Amino acid sequence: MLDQINQLKQQFNTELEQLKTHQEVDNLYLKYFSKSNGLTTILLKHLATMSSEEKREFGPTLNNLQNEQKAAIEQKRTQLEGAKIYDNTIDLTNPVPTTNSGMLHPLTQVVREMNEFFRYYGYSVYDGPDIENADYNFRRLNLPEGHPATDLQDTLFIAEPDILLRTHTSSVEARALTDLEPPIRLVVPGRSFRNETPSATNGAFFHQFQGVVVDKGITIQNMFHTLDQFHRFLFGDDVVLRFRYKYYPEVSPGAGVDMQCKFCKGEGCSVCKYRGWIEMLGCGMIHYNTLKMCGIDPEIYTGFAFGMGLDRIVMQRFKIADLRKLYGGGIVYV
Repeated sequence: MLDQINQLKQQFNTELEQLKTHQEVDNLYLKYFSKSNGLTTILLKHLATMSSEEKREFGPTLNNLQNEQKAAIEQKRTQLEGAKIYDNTIDLTNPVPTTNSGMLHPLTQVVREMNEFFRYYGYSVYDGPDIENADYNFRRLNLPEGHPATDLQDTLFIAEPDILLRTHTSSVEARALTDLEPPIRLVVPGRSFRNETPSATNGAFFHQFQGVVVDKGITIQNMFHTLDQFHRFLFGDDVVLRFRYKYYPEVSPGAGVDMQCKFCKGEGCSVCKYRGWIEMLGCGMIHYNTLKMCGIDPEIYTGFAFGMGLDRIVMQRFKIADLRKLYGGGIVYV
């Protein structure tokens, strides 16, 4: 038995020195330690048929042989790995092909594209609190107490009459106009909350994208040009827009911007409620009172503001017919 052990040990060491690849190391391991035909395994199984005295004599020697061989195999693996790392024929700077592990949410993709457009034109990306007070959400935006927009059917109050979930990102506009000195040029992507019944185009939780510009000599033509270029950037040069007069308390004059429905090309469908047009945003020249209440001299500075529903823009961009799919896990990338 002792001669067999010594012979097996010598044979193993000779074969181990000749190994050049990981595959050869794996093959050597199987040759000596496979459960049925491994050379070392066979000797260990033979130990069970020996007498007690023989077990005491050869048992420790066989266990040591097994442990030494396995340790030698692992050491060989490490050596081969190290040799591979320092192999001069391998270029470690060569980039490995990327693998797709997931996709950004459509809303995130659109926000990043919109931010890219406005940053190019010198806008900063601004943010504000979701939980707001009535002063910034209403009063400084020329919405006096008792205005219909502050009614409970639209606003989600946390603690009446002043603490609420912001109903629009215009509240961040009010904070920016109060805290910053002109010239001001910023955009605000963020969440808004209203007491709405969920439908294909409306929800109690939704996203808006607010824009604010205040400086000397700003006119309504600056606003029209900015919004026209923005829609062309996001939807392509074939986009069709229309501007129509619309009343908003915080701006004067105000306008609504409609885009011809991408689904039906203006023919009318369920997405555009068979009108052929989808309202994309509200905009206008910032009201004299709004500037004054926020501490900006309206005799020196003028500006414009716009606010758009991000969810509807995403729906048009990705042709998603139901807004609820954006938050219900029903989006599938192809």
